[in-house]
Amino acid sequence: MNQLLSPGWAWYVAILTVVSLLGCLWVLRANSIKKDPGADAKLHGHNEWDGLREYDNPLPRWWSNLFYLTVFFSFGYLLLYPGLVVFPGLLNWTTESLYKDEVKQAKAEFDPIFDAYAKQDVKTVAADKGAVQIGARLFQTYCVQCHGTDMRGSKGFPNLVDGDWLYAGTPEGIEETILNGRNGVMPPFGEALKADQIQDVAQYVLSLSGRAGSADAAKRGEATFKETCAACHGADGRGNQALGAPNLTDNIWLYGGSLATIVETITKGRQGQMPAHKDLIGPARVHVLAAYVYAQAQEHGGPSAKP
Repeated sequence: MNQLLSPGWAWYVAILTVVSLLGCLWVLRANSIKKDPGADAKLHGHNEWDGLREYDNPLPRWWSNLFYLTVFFSFGYLLLYPGLVVFPGLLNWTTESLYKDEVKQAKAEFDPIFDAYAKQDVKTVAADKGAVQIGARLFQTYCVQCHGTDMRGSKGFPNLVDGDWLYAGTPEGIEETILNGRNGVMPPFGEALKADQIQDVAQYVLSLSGRAGSADAAKRGEATFKETCAACHGADGRGNQALGAPNLTDNIWLYGGSLATIVETITKGRQGQMPAHKDLIGPARVHVLAAYVYAQAQEHGGPSAKP
C-alpha cells in the first residue's frame, strides 16, 4: 500500500479514517442521551407513516452498545495492524510476512516428499499412484490454462496424449521441456516465396498426410519444399524433434490443417513458447509433473488423427 500512495495521500487517508471514527463516536453519543431528561419525548417533525411516528428518544442501549463495540474494535484493529498506512501496527504484521511463513510451512511439510521422488527416475515415479495424484494437482495448477483439463490442448497448444511430440516424448525429454521451456519458431516465407509457390507448397504438405488436393500443384510444390522446408522438416516431411519441427505426414496439426491455415503458416510463420517452470516451481516438482504427463501419455497415447 505504501508503494501505491504518496506520503501526502497516505496521511490524508489516515487522518480521514481517524476523524470518521471519532465522528461515529460523537454521533453515537449525541443519540444515546436524552437532551432534556424531565421533558416528554417530542416528535422529530415528520409526519406519520402508516400510523408510525418518530420521537426524539435516545437509541436503545443495546443497540448503541453494539455500535460502540464496532468503533472500538476498529480502533483496536488500526492499532495492531497496518490499516492506517502510515502506522505499521504494533504487531508489525504484513501480507508478505504471512506469505513467507506459509511458504516456509509448506516447504517443511512437502519438500521431503518431492525430494524422495527426485531420487527416482521419471518412469518409476510415473508408476507411483501417489506421485501421479500429486502431479495431477500440479498440472491443474500450472498447465491446464494452455493444455486444457483433458490435456488435449487447443490451437497453438500441443495435445499431450495423442502420441505426437514436437520435441522428445521420452521421460527425460518431457522433463527438459517443463524445466527449461521451449521456443518454437516457424519463419515466415511470405517475402521469400511467390504467392503461387506458397499455394503449391501447401498442396504438397497436404499430400504428405494423404489429404486430397491438386496433384499438379503438389508436384510443383515438392521441389520448393525440398529446397526451402526440408532443412527443418526433413526431405520426407517427418520433422525433427531436436528442432521442434513438426511431422507433416501424420495429419496432426498444431494450428489447423486446412489449406488456408497451412498457407497462412507458410506465409506469416508461427511462434510458440512453452514457459520454463524450473524457477517457478522448482526441479523436484517438475520431476513429479513430468512423471504425470508421461503416465497420461502412456495411458492415452498412440497415433491419432486430428483435422
